Amino acid sequence: MMELKRIVGMGLVVGMFWLGASESARAQQVEKDTNVVEEQILVEVMADSTVPEALLRERLAKLENIIPLRYHKVTHQFVEYFIYRKPSFVKRMLEQMHLYFPLYEQMLEKHGMPRELKFLSLIESGLNPRIISYAGAGGLWQFMPATGREYGMKQNDYIDERFDPVKSTEAACIYLKRLHRAFGDWEMALAAYNVGPGNVKRAMRRSGSSTFWGIYNFLPKQTRHYVPQFVAMTYLMHYHADHGIFPETPDYPMLYDTIQVSGYFNLHTFAKLSNISLEEFYQLNPQVINTELPAVTKEYILKVPSHNFDFFQENRLAIWDSATKSPFQSRVMLAANGEETSDSTLGIKKVGGLVAAGDENEDPETIITRQTRKVYHTVRRGETLGKIASRYGVESYDLKRWNRLRSNAIMRGKRLVLYKETTQKVSASGGEQVAVSKGKIKIKYHRVQPGDTLSTIAERYGINISRLKKINRLKGNTVRKGQKLIVG
Repeated sequence: MMELKRIVGMGLVVGMFWLGASESARAQQVEKDTNVVEEQILVEVMADSTVPEALLRERLAKLENIIPLRYHKVTHQFVEYFIYRKPSFVKRMLEQMHLYFPLYEQMLEKHGMPRELKFLSLIESGLNPRIISYAGAGGLWQFMPATGREYGMKQNDYIDERFDPVKSTEAACIYLKRLHRAFGDWEMALAAYNVGPGNVKRAMRRSGSSTFWGIYNFLPKQTRHYVPQFVAMTYLMHYHADHGIFPETPDYPMLYDTIQVSGYFNLHTFAKLSNISLEEFYQLNPQVINTELPAVTKEYILKVPSHNFDFFQENRLAIWDSATKSPFQSRVMLAANGEETSDSTLGIKKVGGLVAAGDENEDPETIITRQTRKVYHTVRRGETLGKIASRYGVESYDLKRWNRLRSNAIMRGKRLVLYKETTQKVSASGGEQVAVSKGKIKIKYHRVQPGDTLSTIAERYGINISRLKKINRLKGNTVRKGQKLIVG
């Protein structure tokens, strides 16, 4: 399911695959920020490959627990892809895994599921609980709206529980257990999680086989890649250090307290008066997709950062009185104090990060695929590693890895190698492919939503904040609602 489906294979940065949608919806899934690896990439053998087949076979055999971790040349190619072309993704997953792995392990144990399934979410969402695909699949485990409701996740204009880490993880455990019972095989269950059980059964009928590698050539391309990517990520999460990939700034869960809300509640007013950043608030409450809760709200639990809780308690009455004012009352109150009001604060708006990127008129069923090409750059006078990385839209970390640089220092005249991704679009319904000519990539835009920050936008599209500011000619760190930013 993941950083794509488009029914494709994710590439991770990973791409995104979709979970539990109907087969027809699943077959039309599109790629997300994060990105899919195409067959063209896999057939390229990297000249600096250093992972011996015998070693990989030996290590996979040692790691294997309940879910088979079979060696295959496609798995080997994905291992090398992540090591040499996307080490920054592996590094980011290592840094963020502490945010969700304890929860995953607890839920998997509760439902009697293999612990190694926790690595599936890396491919699904890149550990971003607020990620949403063009097709509408959302959350850490990429549930389509209908499937989310089927598994008890409430969705309305204010709350979308597909983005709730606890509820979506439990639903994923239940759904995966159901698939395993249906197929009696974990590799087949994973394939069905990606493309839907109906499509897997169809591949079984056409191939006459009941094993993943037996139906491999009868599956959609992205689904063929799905299981090998899972195996590759499982390997790298254990042996990353042997390939020079290390976490630098690990993230850990934020300490929080809870409050209970009934009736109308303006979340932005509450956060502002409680000295809570919106980024922290939505990080703790990713299922909240609006700037307010409606008057019909009953005993809804919200999390607030512990480091702000004492301040909130001391000023509780004043904060609560302001946050529970209706939009009309709040407007009157702010006007009386000489403060400006705006619909973005008082109206019902979707929060940022939940609207799929791309042209507003773009067909939501369009498949975005990526191809990789090797590019060379000769260092000129005055250039730095960061400037070169920014120019080509890549990570400095990857640039150093590709060229085996031990530091950020580079000499004029040195020839650097880079791997650039180009895109092509194709209708998910099987229409004509439209390739991006001569490696030029169609510009992608993001319309700033209430609650968006430069940090959350940059994280969603996998680019540096400095580059985001540069390509949009931003001098400060603020963005305004409705602003159209170039993000790719």
